[in-house]
Amino acid sequence: MSRWVAAFTDTYLPTINGVTYTIRTWRDFWEKNGGRMDVVYPQSDGYTPEQGEHPIGSLPFPFYEGYRLGTPRIPKAVLDAEIVHAHTPFAIGVGGLRLARKHDRPFVTSYHTPTGEYADYLVPNDSVADYVERAAGAYERWFFGRSDAVLTPSEATKRHVVETVGVDAPVHVVPNGVDIERFHPVETGAFVRKYDLDVDTPIIGYTGRHGYEKRLSEVIAAADGMDITLVFGGDGPARKSLEKQAADCDADVRFLGFLERDEMAAFYTALDVFAFPSPVETQGLVALEANACGTPVVGADAGALSNTVVAGETGYHFESGDIEGIRTAIRRALAEHDELRETCLARRNQVSVERAVEQLAAVYENVR
Repeated sequence: MSRWVAAFTDTYLPTINGVTYTIRTWRDFWEKNGGRMDVVYPQSDGYTPEQGEHPIGSLPFPFYEGYRLGTPRIPKAVLDAEIVHAHTPFAIGVGGLRLARKHDRPFVTSYHTPTGEYADYLVPNDSVADYVERAAGAYERWFFGRSDAVLTPSEATKRHVVETVGVDAPVHVVPNGVDIERFHPVETGAFVRKYDLDVDTPIIGYTGRHGYEKRLSEVIAAADGMDITLVFGGDGPARKSLEKQAADCDADVRFLGFLERDEMAAFYTALDVFAFPSPVETQGLVALEANACGTPVVGADAGALSNTVVAGETGYHFESGDIEGIRTAIRRALAEHDELRETCLARRNQVSVERAVEQLAAVYENVR
């Protein structure tokens, strides 16, 4: 893994999401194995770049909190990179495409997020949303079609890229991978005391972005009347409406806010079940992190979660939008918790970031 890769992304630290986590984790493991991976990303006042990180001037994106608009500028420091890898298809990602074409470098892209599916949350009415979704699909087809290789984190996302978006470039499944050195069962006493959680009541939880597209309101609706504690870690634009809904809910619902990375293993371990109602995931990395800590997941039978959650082994599915189905899945996972936990722990090595980076290296080798 001695090759020099320049990763271009429109989202990076201090924003915490699946894309930034994947880039940072891949970079750490790539360089641990003797390679070099520079990152070109939108500058933010909340983050100081480390060696090999190259911020580009940017402005906040007005429609989606936590994202910034950069420019397709190419830092001189990465001009001699051997491989260009764009993790997002927008402004800074276009900078990666420009570098690859101008200097005849292999161009690899990652399809992390189906941009068209967020149209309903960014525009005011259905007709405009339909137009935005079609335009997003055409743009994705143009951008990813110029790749020497497209990476998707799951088979479901690969099918979407090939069959729905219509990309005709080679598409490879390379899971994002979980850092199993960080995510494993841990002692939870300090975490439980810090957040005053009642361990005598089943604890159901979610952590991640509180976006409307995640449909977290469905989990609150399902919790209404159940004898459980429901905890949310993280933050996002839907949080205020979720808190308002929770105030009228007959259940103990807690919002813990942003959790430090060092707290995450304790959070997952403290849960009896991780609930994930989002139908738009390309992999659902937090579900795999929960599994790596021995916690079963109940997730929507949609998008990548249809495969990420293995029914009867790492958790159970429910139909997206089916509130009673969520309750049933939670009850079933609680009843079979010990068996599901053992299966989750037995699958840890299969989802490790080490395995993911090995697959990434194979793709890079093939596009030389």
